[in-house]
Amino acid sequence: IDAVISNGESTLSQEPFPSQEPCELIPPYGIRNYQARNFMHDQMRIGEQIFLYHSSCKQPGKVARNTENVPKSSQPGKVAGNTENAPKSSVSTQTVAFSHYNNISAQLPIDPKSGKIVAAGVKEQAGQCLKNIKAILESISVPFDDIVKINIFLKNLSDIEAVNEVYTTFFPDSAIARTAAYVPARTIVAVSALPMDALVQIDAVVSHGDGTPPQAVEDRHRLVIRANNTENAPKSSLSTQTVAFSHYNNISAQLPIDPKSGKTVAAGVKEQAGQCLKNIKAIVESVGHVMDDVVKINIQLKNIADIDAVNEVYTTFFKSDLPARTTFGVSAIPMDALVQIDAVVSNGEGTPPGL
Repeated sequence: IDAVISNGESTLSQEPFPSQEPCELIPPYGIRNYQARNFMHDQMRIGEQIFLYHSSCKQPGKVARNTENVPKSSQPGKVAGNTENAPKSSVSTQTVAFSHYNNISAQLPIDPKSGKIVAAGVKEQAGQCLKNIKAILESISVPFDDIVKINIFLKNLSDIEAVNEVYTTFFPDSAIARTAAYVPARTIVAVSALPMDALVQIDAVVSHGDGTPPQAVEDRHRLVIRANNTENAPKSSLSTQTVAFSHYNNISAQLPIDPKSGKTVAAGVKEQAGQCLKNIKAIVESVGHVMDDVVKINIQLKNIADIDAVNEVYTTFFKSDLPARTTFGVSAIPMDALVQIDAVVSNGEGTPPGL
C-alpha cells in the first residue's frame, strides 16, 4: 500500500521573502510542444512556440522528512464526490480533489446501471473503464483532456494493442487537443488478477484548475497544462513524456529503450534500469529540472529478486534526498523488458498563466 496525501500547509520557499512586495518579472522565453488550457472549459490556446512570463519569486522547496508536526492555518480543503453515472463503491470515492489535482479512483469495466462487468472482450472492457472516467469528470464539469496521467492495469499484457485501439478514440478528446496531438502521460502495468475477474482497470490523475476552497474561483484562469517531448528520450504517439500542471510534473513510464535506436538495451537488469533512469533524466532536464526534483518513483520489476541490482544504479542518479518510492513485481513488461520506471517531479515554478 502507498498513498498520496493532501498537504494543506504546503511547502516552504527556499528562503523567506516578503509576501507584500511585488514580484519582479524575468524576460519571456519560449516553450515548444506546448498546450495551454485556461480551464474555462470552453476554449484552449496552443502554439508551437509560446512566450510566457515567469515570476522571479522564490519557488516552493521540496521537503523530505519522516515525522514532523506542522501547524495548520487557513488551508485548501479536500473536495470529494460521486455520480450515479459511474459505479459507486462503499470503500472509495470516485473523485477526490485537493488544490490543483483531482484523483480518480480506478475504474473497472462495470456498467453503472447493472453493477456488473460488461461481458465482452478487453477492447469493450477498456471502453467501459474510460466511459466511467468520462462520466465522473463530466459530473464535475471537467473535460477529458484535463487528464494529465493515466494508469492502465492489464491482466494480459498482450491485450495492449486492443486497448490502444479504443484508447485513441478517447484521446485526444477536443478539436484543439487533436490539433496539438495532446495525450496524457501514461503507465501500463501487467497484473496477475483484477477485481471481479476483469481484464483491465484504469485510473487517472486530473488537473483541477479551479482549485479547492478557499482558493478564489478567478484563479482558475492562471494555470495551464504544459506538455512536452524531447528527442533525447523515447517518444510515443499514445503518451506525452512529461505533463506538468501547477507544482507537479508527471513523467510517463520509461522502458529501457535507447532513444536513438528505438530498441531495448540488450543487457542485464542493472543496465536496463540505468537506461530507464537516463530517459527520465533526459526528460526532466528537457524542461529545466534536475533529478533531485523528483518526489516519487515507481519501479516495476519482472523479477523482484533483481531489486538489489537496480538499487546499485538507482542511487547514482540522485545527489540529495532520495524520492519516495514504490517497487513491485509484475508478470510482464512491454517489449519483454526487465524493468520499467515512472516518476512524479516537483515543478517549483508552477505552470504559467494562460495568454
